[in-house]
Amino acid sequence: MIRDTIPSARYDAIVVGARCAGAATAMLLARAGRRVLLIDRGRYGTDALSTHALMRGAVVQLHRWNLLPAVVASGTTPVRKATFFYGGDSLPVPINARDGIDALYAPRRTVLDRLLVDAAAGAGADVVFGMNLRALQWSASGRVTGVVLDDDGGGVHRVESRIVVGADGLRSTVAGLVEAPIYRVGQHATATMYGHWSALEVDGYGWYFVPGLSAAAIPTNDGQVCVSLSVPATRFTELFAHRHDRAFADLLPRVAPGLAEQMAKAGPARLHGFPGQTGFFRRAHGPGWALVGDAGYFKDPLTAHGITDALRDAELAACAIEAGSDEALADYQAQRDAASLALFEATDAIASFSWDLTSVRVLHEALARAMSREVKLLVSA
Repeated sequence: MIRDTIPSARYDAIVVGARCAGAATAMLLARAGRRVLLIDRGRYGTDALSTHALMRGAVVQLHRWNLLPAVVASGTTPVRKATFFYGGDSLPVPINARDGIDALYAPRRTVLDRLLVDAAAGAGADVVFGMNLRALQWSASGRVTGVVLDDDGGGVHRVESRIVVGADGLRSTVAGLVEAPIYRVGQHATATMYGHWSALEVDGYGWYFVPGLSAAAIPTNDGQVCVSLSVPATRFTELFAHRHDRAFADLLPRVAPGLAEQMAKAGPARLHGFPGQTGFFRRAHGPGWALVGDAGYFKDPLTAHGITDALRDAELAACAIEAGSDEALADYQAQRDAASLALFEATDAIASFSWDLTSVRVLHEALARAMSREVKLLVSA
């Protein structure tokens, strides 16, 4: 349940970070009968920087976890088509009914993260917000054995655990404390500005490309559409440091003129920015610890696959933790890397913006093949 303080000094697993990766990991471990503590420094139900889009793999998982009905009930728009716009050409791709689902969804993080936290609490995990990770506890042999936490009132909590899971984002405190090395780094990064508009007529996911620019239209909750504009990260300051709203309005018609015309009629919206971060693979396990989500593996958000990666890795990690051996955790990392590498490379190539409208289609075909392999992995899990 969601608590005001930590009720026990000992758990089977402590998960640091209650966003989609951490909450899903905690839920799965709690459903397996483990005593789980899920902590987060933030507050319950707050928003997060996100493109929202779930790919088929993530929707399949929510279906298997019996959480998809709640996503639908929240008013999340069903997506039954994705259209790729290459300059003046368009390529519609239907979302076929299979694997137990007949649509994709893009819930706001205020919906998805809360849903996963509630599911973790409902499965028996202790969930506590307003907790900051100060340090890890270690055995004499160098194994992580617990955490030292600060609460918002200044209290200090020492809690022991068989394993500590870092699900605390790409600048993970857990990863820093265990000195988890990064062993593969991308070469490119994109910067993104995005906002949410109402009264836009869009038909499913819309992905827009012209040389040097990309945009997306993603239907989410309450009739709103998340519209994003992406550029090479090296141009973020030049374009958006001053009058980012004006730059957004000037650039969007170059890549998505019809969408931009609708948005001009709908009026302004608050914009959020992400200046870019090069993707990486980080070691995801060690004695008494594991990493999931962006803490262990991050790729450029241009292909909107981050939440799908997070849910996939949560399940792989939970299975490894349940197996209970360091060998199983090593296998988790191997499975994660095998499922991610082609997605990572295709995304990095798209993020380079060194393509033309013919070559970017080839990259999208490679991305689609990698996503299909990922779905097969999840369906057979």
